[in-house]
Amino acid sequence: MWRQGQNLLRRASPILIVLPHSSNSSYGIRQIITGSASSSSPSVSIWRRKKEMGKEGLMVAKELKRLQSNPVRFERFIKSHVSRLLKSDLVAVLAEFQRQDLVYLSMRLYEVVRKEIWYRPDMFFYRDMLFMLARNKKVDEAKKVWEDLKQEGVLFDQHTFGDLVRAFLDGGLPSEAMHIYDEMRRSPDPPMSLPYRVILKGLLPYPELRGKVKDDFLELFPDIVVYDPPEDLFDEEEWRKESEDH
Repeated sequence: MWRQGQNLLRRASPILIVLPHSSNSSYGIRQIITGSASSSSPSVSIWRRKKEMGKEGLMVAKELKRLQSNPVRFERFIKSHVSRLLKSDLVAVLAEFQRQDLVYLSMRLYEVVRKEIWYRPDMFFYRDMLFMLARNKKVDEAKKVWEDLKQEGVLFDQHTFGDLVRAFLDGGLPSEAMHIYDEMRRSPDPPMSLPYRVILKGLLPYPELRGKVKDDFLELFPDIVVYDPPEDLFDEEEWRKESEDH
């Protein structure tokens, strides 16, 4: 009973979401406070804190991996054990599944987290999910997560947008990357040159798409020079590989 009461108090406490903001530097902070009351001392978003898993979290993670091939027992375990995890353990288990690129288990815990009473929309929560899905080329799941964050009104800062576009490009998903880039262009945050440079570098294998982004970059930052590699760079690399093969 004492532990249940403690859990209820934790779930009822206010949440402080800390979002990076691109005002004068890439490390500026914009704070959005949600919950029943405000706090005089800001805290870091739970999705950015060091995630240490307790014994119960370790047990749950192990069982979820073991039971995922048995849908009936898996669902029963979700209801009986996962929903009882402390917030810190639930966050840590999700982070570990993301680290191991366990897409199905990550998506299931993603849904569990969003139903928790303490849950608040958070940029870093969605960022980490999309990074993992990009690495694993999971287009349908990424679309669902993107729809969820749009419905919840989550806004990425310019640096996070740039990192996400680059992640999808590195994952071989240029169409999805450009969709995120279009969202970045419509963002209310003022544009910054560094995220565009990150994207332009990731677009080297896609010259046509890179030309579009380069035009946007030059329009936004006319005084900044864009480095263009030699046009025959990739031809030279292919020729070198063929020479080595022979």
